[in-house]
Amino acid sequence: MTANLQNQIFTDETKAREWLEARVWPHGPVCPHCGNTDPAKIRGLQGTAHRPGLYQCAECREQFTVTVKTVFERSKIPLTKWLAALFLLTASKKGVSAHQIHRSLDISYKSAWFMMHRLREAMRTGGLAPMGGAGKTVEVDETYIGRLEGQPKGKSGFAHKNTVLTLVERGGSSRSFHIDATSIAQVVPILRAIAKSW
Repeated sequence: MTANLQNQIFTDETKAREWLEARVWPHGPVCPHCGNTDPAKIRGLQGTAHRPGLYQCAECREQFTVTVKTVFERSKIPLTKWLAALFLLTASKKGVSAHQIHRSLDISYKSAWFMMHRLREAMRTGGLAPMGGAGKTVEVDETYIGRLEGQPKGKSGFAHKNTVLTLVERGGSSRSFHIDATSIAQVVPILRAIAKSW
């Protein structure tokens, strides 16, 4: 397992992005916003003003990268770390903990927990049963992790961080969701979808 982690996709951001693009877009870039697949209407943005791997769709005029609408979206954690965590998770017969990822990849425990939760959710099959019900208590809270793309380091407060909403059933399971804000419009639909029996 250690030898395999010497692969360039785990050490070079460009190689990691190209590897992901080859799997997500085997026939060329696809706009995740409108579904456009016409290569004549999708162009890669070049130059120092644009980050590597950025594309623009001429149909909807939106910009995107290969991570949009994937578990890697809106994360400041390097893609190389994400792919290494994914490899460790899928290569381990007995599973891997967030603590192990934190130690192996030299990232904070909060980042490791966030990554592992997203990866496990992406690998889950089937629908989720409602939480709560008669005589059960479900607690809801939010936390702020990492830093939103384009936000400077050292900024105080939480407006520049990723917002994560978590529902915890006492004595049961927990579920977390990445949300844009803690407004009623963002939170209530999740509560209604997950806690159908309330």
